[in-house]
Amino acid sequence: MSRPSLGGYGRVRRPNRVGGRAGGVEGDDPTVSEPGFGAYDLVVVANRLPVDRKEEPGGSTSWQPSPGGLVAALEPIMRRHEGAWVGWTGAPGEAPEPFDAQGMHLVPVPLSEEEVELYYEGMSNGTLWPLYHDVIVQPSFHRQWWDSYVRVNWRFAQAAARQAARGATVWVQDYQLQLVPRMLRDVRPDLRIGFFNHIPFPPYEIYSQLPWRRQVLDGLMGADLLGFQRPADANNFLRACRRCGLPTRRGEVVVPDEHSPHGRRAVRAAAFPISVDTAALDEIARRPEVAERAREIRRELGDPDVVLLGVDRLDYTKGILHRLKAVAELYDDERLPLPGTVFVQVATPSRERVESYQALRDEVEVTVGRINGVHGQLGKPAVHYLHQSFPRDELAALYLAADVLLVTALRDGMNLVAKEYVASRFDEGGALVLSEFTGASIELTQAYLINPHDIDGLKNQLVNAVRDAPRERSRRMRAMRRRVWQHDVGRWAQDFLQALERVRPGDDPGGEDGASAPEEASEPASPELVAVGGRDRRSTDHPGSDRGDVDVRDADVRGVGQPVPR
Repeated sequence: MSRPSLGGYGRVRRPNRVGGRAGGVEGDDPTVSEPGFGAYDLVVVANRLPVDRKEEPGGSTSWQPSPGGLVAALEPIMRRHEGAWVGWTGAPGEAPEPFDAQGMHLVPVPLSEEEVELYYEGMSNGTLWPLYHDVIVQPSFHRQWWDSYVRVNWRFAQAAARQAARGATVWVQDYQLQLVPRMLRDVRPDLRIGFFNHIPFPPYEIYSQLPWRRQVLDGLMGADLLGFQRPADANNFLRACRRCGLPTRRGEVVVPDEHSPHGRRAVRAAAFPISVDTAALDEIARRPEVAERAREIRRELGDPDVVLLGVDRLDYTKGILHRLKAVAELYDDERLPLPGTVFVQVATPSRERVESYQALRDEVEVTVGRINGVHGQLGKPAVHYLHQSFPRDELAALYLAADVLLVTALRDGMNLVAKEYVASRFDEGGALVLSEFTGASIELTQAYLINPHDIDGLKNQLVNAVRDAPRERSRRMRAMRRRVWQHDVGRWAQDFLQALERVRPGDDPGGEDGASAPEEASEPASPELVAVGGRDRRSTDHPGSDRGDVDVRDADVRGVGQPVPR
């Protein structure tokens, strides 16, 4: 397999191999010239389609809405805009023809078995995911993974270009497709391109480990607007740009652009914290049958005094082992009475072919068995472990049944489960124990905030959440519900798309109507990375200042190790 050619500032060129590709899917010709114009003014490009294929008993195929934060966030927006969604079906092999479902036009992109292994399980989840999550698990770097990542990104870019109308808005989603913005701009410079990163963007000291750091930055620079969950993520990205020799100022990066009349343009980076469909979740939770199911769940658990709940994908970033350790020690210390307390852990299956996830599942299940072996009684386990997915109404019933939801993520871009729980508690009951290392902690400041690495602090806050007066818990929940009502998924999408709409492609980023001139960065660029955009110099503002950064007020400035009351 020939590698893509690179030129200029780590430019990612579309694959130039003629005659198909190894392990590919028929009909994918990477030498196709610029596609024609499509019919859709809004196109979303994501790794997965928002539906899952289901084989019916009679042999027919149906499509059902997929679980997951991204789908829940974007589905209502796509329905309102009648847009097209480009993505993978989740199964290897040939892709079905485009079809309409859930009020959207869906365009499947094929992935071969080899590409699932190299692009998805390899580069996306074996390299980028652990790297961007603070190297909780050591990432692996393999050139053939990268080669597959480039080719698959090009295929997604082609599919999006074919669907987009002239001058359309294309919104690319997440870390699996970081090269798509540049590839799209190369073949469709008429498009307005946005990119949203749903996971954290790491500090440069971590990001710089990536052998293809320049190419990824260049891929992202094809966008007009880059969205991140937290101001800190946007600032990490801007700092990476400065270290690689690109001038930044006031949240923008100035990049060369052969399609611009000025030969350059500004790329804006900003925080747009994602949210949930609050109204829909509130409506589901208010249904009489859901309330009855919540009462039934508590009866099935033995009518305990306290129900603790965890709902996560089975992922090493979620801190499941940390919360199990804290709960086990509280049982040991008798600070949580048994059998009056029950912990329910829902762990949705995830990336089951990846070795690190297989190891995590084994460790979690052994830990649950150990806790139940010590603290369980006949017919009354101390921990109920459910390794399965649940529909929305069942999750709503679990949220209503739980006295405390534990979110102990070690690093999380947002964590929509926390917001789902708050949106579902129309009764203003329940309590949320929330990791400081989630994007949600910036908004849900009335939660019981914890550092999941501080097991004693986690235990104390969990006990506080259980023992605080109902009035205090209601006050906290009421404040958090106000936040998720005011800033729901519709507001998130509206804010991003309006910001993208304000992009003026003809402006000179160095002129009066564009971005300001390059600022002096606070640190020198890495010598081997400086290629374009001038040199970095010391800031004249104050020590440690980066004038190109996003405003971090109301961001993660509280620091680590929130004081634990009582």
